[in-house]
Amino acid sequence: MMNHFLTNTQMASLVEAIKIAEDHSSGEIRVHIDSTAEDDFAKKAFGIFKSLEMHLTKERNAVLFYVNFEQHYLTIIGDEGIHKKVKQSFWDTIHDEITAEFVKENYFGGLKDAILKTGFELKKYFPVNGENVNELSNDISFS
Repeated sequence: MMNHFLTNTQMASLVEAIKIAEDHSSGEIRVHIDSTAEDDFAKKAFGIFKSLEMHLTKERNAVLFYVNFEQHYLTIIGDEGIHKKVKQSFWDTIHDEITAEFVKENYFGGLKDAILKTGFELKKYFPVNGENVNELSNDISFS
């Protein structure tokens, strides 16, 4: 899918950042880019979280970055396992940092930094014990 906010190279780099962020952690990170003009983005984001089966990870430690650039909407959904560890203040801080970068039209940098910071938290609370199984695709999804 064509996206005029991120180049193909930047999207590939975000997938690489997800791989790096998930290294040494059982956590899972996904990015979903929505280009619809729907008005209930929160509901749609939770629907995407479920359709990507993010709520089915073994330790309930999946994180979704749901972005609609055109509508200036961003939400971060951390499943119950990671949310219990990092609390709402972590998500609020990450959200504020991303949106501050988006205001500067630094879409790639804002998302990449947030992915890597989330990965650091996942490694802290969900280190790999044995084989590191990638439960979910690292690819960016679109709607």
